[in-house]
Amino acid sequence: MPSDVSTPKELGALRQDLLDAALRVLREQGALHLTLRRVADTAGTSTMGIYTCFGGRAGLLEAIYEHGFSVLHDVMSTSLNGHADPLVRIMAVARGYRQFALADPALYALMFERPLPDFDPSPRQRNDALGLTFDLLTQATSAAAQSGLIRSNDPVRAAYLVWTTIHGIVSIELTCSLRSPLPGWFLDSREEGERVLIDGVQALLSGLT
Repeated sequence: MPSDVSTPKELGALRQDLLDAALRVLREQGALHLTLRRVADTAGTSTMGIYTCFGGRAGLLEAIYEHGFSVLHDVMSTSLNGHADPLVRIMAVARGYRQFALADPALYALMFERPLPDFDPSPRQRNDALGLTFDLLTQATSAAAQSGLIRSNDPVRAAYLVWTTIHGIVSIELTCSLRSPLPGWFLDSREEGERVLIDGVQALLSGLT
């Protein structure tokens, strides 16, 4: 697709093509290969298209970051599946978070780690990301506190404690899954990984009751 688009529809299509290409480069080659030239070549266009649609490499990385949290929100929302019980909702968020991380480890790393030292999302972007994802957990801990299922004067703080448990367990499992199997180590299957996650979150919730 040429980069000299002339209509909003063409511009939107080019933007999506470039974002798809960037995600493909990220997943297949890694974050360090997210150069303007490589993304443009993958999309079959020129680097000028990236400047037109995103303002440059920083804008492209920000778009990837925002896309990641949008997908994470959708996965966790689907996991909630209309559950009303606050504790079930917390566990559903945990499962959705893990599902996303294991399905797209490269995107997860760009969102939560620093594979690119020169990329630092703005406070506004991080706040928007929290609004999309962390709020789902805060709503569940608020409901749990109101129902007397956990004791907390600050549901946001309780949600943060739950999230750090989820994030820590999932991130370590992801690190292990991307390396050669460790003989004799108990975390030897996806099923065991999910059981560890459930045990960890339940242990944290027990400490809040």
